[in-house]
Amino acid sequence: MTLSLDDYKFEPNLAAAFTLPSRWYTFPEFLGAEKEKIFARTWQAVARTADLQRPGDFVACELTGEPLVITRGTDNILRGFFNVCRHRAGQVASGKGNRKSLQCQYHGWTYNLEGKLMKTPEFEGVENFEPADFCLQAVRVETWGPLVFVNLDAQAESLAGMFGEIMPETKHIALEKMSLVERRDYVVKSNWKVYVDNYLEGYHIPIAHPGLFRVVDYDQYKVETRQFHSLQHSPLRPARGAAKLPYADLEADANVLYYWVFPNLMLNLYPDNISINIILPIDQETTLTIFEWYFLEGGSGEAWETLQQGIAFSDQVQLEDIEICQAVQRGLRSRAYTQGRFSVKRENGVHHFHSLVHEFLKRP
Repeated sequence: MTLSLDDYKFEPNLAAAFTLPSRWYTFPEFLGAEKEKIFARTWQAVARTADLQRPGDFVACELTGEPLVITRGTDNILRGFFNVCRHRAGQVASGKGNRKSLQCQYHGWTYNLEGKLMKTPEFEGVENFEPADFCLQAVRVETWGPLVFVNLDAQAESLAGMFGEIMPETKHIALEKMSLVERRDYVVKSNWKVYVDNYLEGYHIPIAHPGLFRVVDYDQYKVETRQFHSLQHSPLRPARGAAKLPYADLEADANVLYYWVFPNLMLNLYPDNISINIILPIDQETTLTIFEWYFLEGGSGEAWETLQQGIAFSDQVQLEDIEICQAVQRGLRSRAYTQGRFSVKRENGVHHFHSLVHEFLKRP
């Protein structure tokens, strides 16, 4: 089936706008276009900086089906490459570790950590062959906090350009000193955009998240949209008869920041910990959500206990969201639904996300 975007025209006026059509969430051809025009042209977190500290460190990873490898060269520079041997397309690395070179396990072609082709066994007599023309193909790589990002588009915005105000707004937080505490993976039977839609509004909190509703000051819950990200904020209040979110007793003006970065990254920052959510499509109606928690080394025992409470609380909220998203996906397949409308008061974040999806899919 040919991809057509003609059934939707983005309306900048939130009060007059309609949501994305249901088929954008259910038709497989949309995911192919999204992988090429959105995920391959935005900064995607693929590794942790903690695994790439020493010269010789490497991490093999994947982005939208593209095999990649990140290396820390002998010159201490971080680089990214397609994990594809230039001979017959074997992979030159797997897993992670530390080594002096990368060797294809198919025919033994060997590259240094800077991507240069060094050895081609039994290749004598090949005409018009220049090893310099067969180096590993590079990809852009940058870091922020505990994460390593790649971008497959040489012309895309820089990481700083995509993050915008996030970098100056978080410079007071010692992100580089935080260590991974826990990771949890959840498979959700819904389109990845359903999950992001759900994250970007608090409209459903009173109904779907009774525990969270007791903690969040819902009347003051706001979503502030920017060019490529949005910021959610609300004063937190002590939970009554329930577990607490981290720092539930902080003052309303405390430095607690909840960011979403287009298309699929959520950053929840506290004074001495950060939780990160990465949303990855498996297929058109299945999504992997990766939750990671990082804690400041040397933090207090009380803060550690609060973090553990927060992880347990987050798990409960996530299970509630999974149930919602899977029900929405079933509804999107119904002949009774095509498009919906937005709450002007509560759904500006979802509207902003839809604008970016439409913008990127319309790009040449």
